Amino acid sequence: MSVSNSVFNSGEAPQSAQGATRPMGLFWFALAVLSAGVYFQTGVAALGEAWVLPEYSHGPLIPLLSLFLFLRHLKRVPVLTGPVTDRGAGVALIVFAMVLGGVGRLIQIADFAAYAMILWTGGILLLSFGWRQGRQFWPPVLHLVYMLPLPGVLYYGLSTWLQWVSSHLGVWFLQQISVPVFLDGNIIDLGVYKLQVAEACSGLRYLFPILSFSYIFAVLYKGPMWHKAVLLISAAPITVLMNSVRIAIAGAVVDRYGIEHVEGVSHFMEGWVIFVACVGILFLLARVMLLLNPQKMGLVEALDLDFDGLWPQAQRLRLIEPSRALILVAGLMTAGALAWAMVPTREMAQVSREAFYAFPTRLEGWTASGPMRLDPETAKVLGADDYHSVTLTKPGAAAPVDLFMAWYKDQMDGGTHSPTICLPSAGWEIAGLQSVAAPADVAGAPFTMNRTVIQKGMQRMLVYYWYDQQGQRTASSYAAKVQMTLSKVQTGRSDGAIVRLITAIGPGETEAVAEARLQDALRAVVVPLPAFLPGAE
Repeated sequence: MSVSNSVFNSGEAPQSAQGATRPMGLFWFALAVLSAGVYFQTGVAALGEAWVLPEYSHGPLIPLLSLFLFLRHLKRVPVLTGPVTDRGAGVALIVFAMVLGGVGRLIQIADFAAYAMILWTGGILLLSFGWRQGRQFWPPVLHLVYMLPLPGVLYYGLSTWLQWVSSHLGVWFLQQISVPVFLDGNIIDLGVYKLQVAEACSGLRYLFPILSFSYIFAVLYKGPMWHKAVLLISAAPITVLMNSVRIAIAGAVVDRYGIEHVEGVSHFMEGWVIFVACVGILFLLARVMLLLNPQKMGLVEALDLDFDGLWPQAQRLRLIEPSRALILVAGLMTAGALAWAMVPTREMAQVSREAFYAFPTRLEGWTASGPMRLDPETAKVLGADDYHSVTLTKPGAAAPVDLFMAWYKDQMDGGTHSPTICLPSAGWEIAGLQSVAAPADVAGAPFTMNRTVIQKGMQRMLVYYWYDQQGQRTASSYAAKVQMTLSKVQTGRSDGAIVRLITAIGPGETEAVAEARLQDALRAVVVPLPAFLPGAE
């Protein structure tokens, strides 16, 4: 029997938990699990913090569903009677998980420990069953990925993209029912009223649980592999579609009854209604797939929703053999847990810098007006510890230059947001993003920065921005993240910043003229920066 068949479509008879209890095996296994809970405690804490958020509130259910998938498949796996000689892969994977979790704890990146826990789970299965038999349990282990929070950069990028898609689809639905509407970025203009498609409207709080649900659908479904792929991949478009329908319904309610009625409708629709509707569409899709399935069967039979005999499979835990590999892993985990208990927590490095409120108002002929404060919702999304937003003007300059800087003391929980994420949500179209070298006469050169032209209607603007990672300036967000990680290991610092300059391209003005103005402001701005964005010590 192949691994894929044994995972998805096995027809073997359920295996019972017969045999003598092995108390020492249970002891060493329990010791390994408890020690792992201590060793990976930063990952456990990170998951707990994420699961209280609406987007990840489904998280606690994921381990239980993975356990169901494991026990369900275990019914068709025979009880091992002979010696297991291929436990080495399990030991190696557990050691790698310990290294990853240890590095994450040292540099205070809790996500590393959370990822390591999934690898550890796979490793303990390979150790217990051996490589040949244990590798077939990859579906329940892979399903644990759905309990993890997304990295901050990926989360905000995905959220912004989903806002954009949902806004456009929602407006299209409104137009189909003859509701006069205009879309400006993520703002749906209904004439008298305007609706903001905010981050909470992106659909992420439905997408993550629906993705998990569709994964289980694909695993349980008895049919061709391409049927499983369709069920798995369909989760994302179904969620986006239903979220757009929700936005369209809110717009229709505002258009017909007024803005005061939309809040109740939105709260009602953003709860279980959308989730249940998405699940219902998945069931309907599975029913359609059955029409194309050469094996004629009902939906219940095709999904193989068999809950019988799970407890006897759980009782097979008492048959764990106290192998040398298990004793070795239990010893390593215990030693690691004790070591962490004795190692003092590494304190975050203190950064000496000037606050942005002291940033000069006169910069080589340029005068700064402001500073301007962001609205509370925008400031919350930005999440910066200090930011500075001013308008620079200069006698003789055809247009002002907007300067924006945001500094983060600790980028472990998010950090800098790329303007390519936030500008489109305000209705700006980005054209020709490229990495360019700063002029040679700019203080701190050479370094790279991003250059782009943005446009909204007839308005055009030229933008420069770069990431300042403790004195290292770069156009690449990925290079900045790598530098931040290395700095966290070496010095304990994870602070960083983003600097952005924008100037309008006036009617009849060429990009070259606007660029000369922007570069003149750039030369003035970077001179005092080191005091506010300190480099490596």
